[in-house]
Amino acid sequence: MTTTEQLSALSSILAQSGLHSLFQPIISLSERRIVGYEALTRGPSNSPLHAPLALFSVARQAGRLSELEIACRESACRRFNEHQLPGKLFLNVSPESLLEAAHQPGRTLQLLQDFGIAPSQVVIELTEQTPTDDFQLLQNALHHYRAMGFSIALDDLGAGYSSLRLWSELRPDYVKIDRHFIDGIHQDALKREFVGSILQIAKASRAQVIAEGIELQEELAVLTEMGVDLVQGYLLCRPQEYPPRDARHMMPKHDSSAVALNDEASDLSPLLNDQPAVARNTPTATVLEAFRRQANLNSLAVLDEQGQPCGIVHRHSLSDALLKPFATDLFARKPISRLMSDDFLAVEMSQSLQQVSRLITSRARQRIEEDFIITLNGGYLGLGRVIDVLKLITELKIQQARYANPLTLLPGNVPIQQCLTRLLQQERESVICYVDIDSFKPFNDLYGYGRGDEVLLCLAHCLNERIDPSRDFVGHIGGDDFLLVLGPQDWRKRLNQLLDDFHSQCRRFYRSEHLEAGCFIAPNRQGVRQEFALLSLSIGVVHLHPQACGQLDASQLAEMASQAKHHAKNVQGYSVHVIDSLAVPEREDLLLEGHR
Repeated sequence: MTTTEQLSALSSILAQSGLHSLFQPIISLSERRIVGYEALTRGPSNSPLHAPLALFSVARQAGRLSELEIACRESACRRFNEHQLPGKLFLNVSPESLLEAAHQPGRTLQLLQDFGIAPSQVVIELTEQTPTDDFQLLQNALHHYRAMGFSIALDDLGAGYSSLRLWSELRPDYVKIDRHFIDGIHQDALKREFVGSILQIAKASRAQVIAEGIELQEELAVLTEMGVDLVQGYLLCRPQEYPPRDARHMMPKHDSSAVALNDEASDLSPLLNDQPAVARNTPTATVLEAFRRQANLNSLAVLDEQGQPCGIVHRHSLSDALLKPFATDLFARKPISRLMSDDFLAVEMSQSLQQVSRLITSRARQRIEEDFIITLNGGYLGLGRVIDVLKLITELKIQQARYANPLTLLPGNVPIQQCLTRLLQQERESVICYVDIDSFKPFNDLYGYGRGDEVLLCLAHCLNERIDPSRDFVGHIGGDDFLLVLGPQDWRKRLNQLLDDFHSQCRRFYRSEHLEAGCFIAPNRQGVRQEFALLSLSIGVVHLHPQACGQLDASQLAEMASQAKHHAKNVQGYSVHVIDSLAVPEREDLLLEGHR
């Protein structure tokens, strides 16, 4: 397609209002509701400029970007108003279009007025695709938007040329993490570190983080575990012309296999208070009487016609509302829906204690005396107290510290036994790996215990890099023995990566002459000087199948892993020995390529 044809197609689209607006929901996991929709633009389906990248690229080259973006906003506002969508409307704006001479200040506000949309309902989402050097002019433009009541979002954080400076300069209300850092986050420790840093900065700057581009259940599980609350992506809902209005039907079903194995509280049963709820049309006087009868009742959940939580009434909030003159007489016969709060935290019974703790701490408005709602498959189950979460978390941290290895701070033998017991109880297919360092004792004797501890810490770091925190486990049995529990999908690849990591990182611990020789000489267990190969790993693996779980206990499972490790150590160098729990006594020896 020639440049002339592209420009002609663009002119036709703008002249004939040929743009289509799609909407992708942005969901709050803690509140299980849609907080807003990002408006996305497509050209006509039969046009070579149907795809947004092609459409905006041609407009940029033609100097008509500002004109195109105004047309996009007009289409989005019209459709948003026609569909009467709830929540906020996220509108994409390129900083370069704001700086164009053709840009018309006030045009967006006029569009909103035309379609009856309040500025407070709109988020201007800055999408940075080219360098933006004029920060002062950009700042003035954004302050202008803020003065009119708009919120500001910074899109694709980490992908732009100057997004961190934009964050610092503009102090956005929302920050959207670039899809690159979400893709495969469950398998990439560096991406988890990046997102963790963003969450810390966002907390300090009081910005809300949105993770976009989520396509896998595993990605969502890790982000939830890290405390990310606002999410969007194909996993939840693709961009649609007629998007859903209720988030509950988009929430992925809980996958029991994703429960973290190192989580001491795999459900919320210790927190559950079996409190009755009230319907949304219950008279306020009836609710007030319930609080008067029960002095220890802090909150009541409010349910809609389908039995789903739609609000909550806190004792202190109700009291404050009824303290106003004539308020009791005014509201007594009115439904409690008039006074309930629809800003509440609802968590699934299957979520972990740590996940709930992160959701609570991410909510600036959550008061310690306020209760939260516990649901089962979206239906009301009961209430939980914030103070009980804090108590259980404290007890859990004390217990974890008590049983942690003092050097690596990894879970020790008691948590390891608990982990294996949970595996068998859940009848979960897993791969249990007993990891041992070859030649470690003579290395320790030759190089000293300080250097030996560095090697152990190095291996602990390598193990942590290879786990998925949403479903895996790593523990320190003692000395140079570690235990790793992985999912069954790609465990061979991950073990190969572990061996590569350890092999490359260990080089810094040797003297140059030992590296060149590929061995070192040290006393053996009998005190006789002997030649030893450089450090390597022997890994004994038990492939646990659900059918075998009923015939084993945790001690037997640990013994099988130990047996597999002993077989692996009979092979010189890096090696893995596999025992299949359904094929005992059949065994499989693997020498991994590149580690002979």
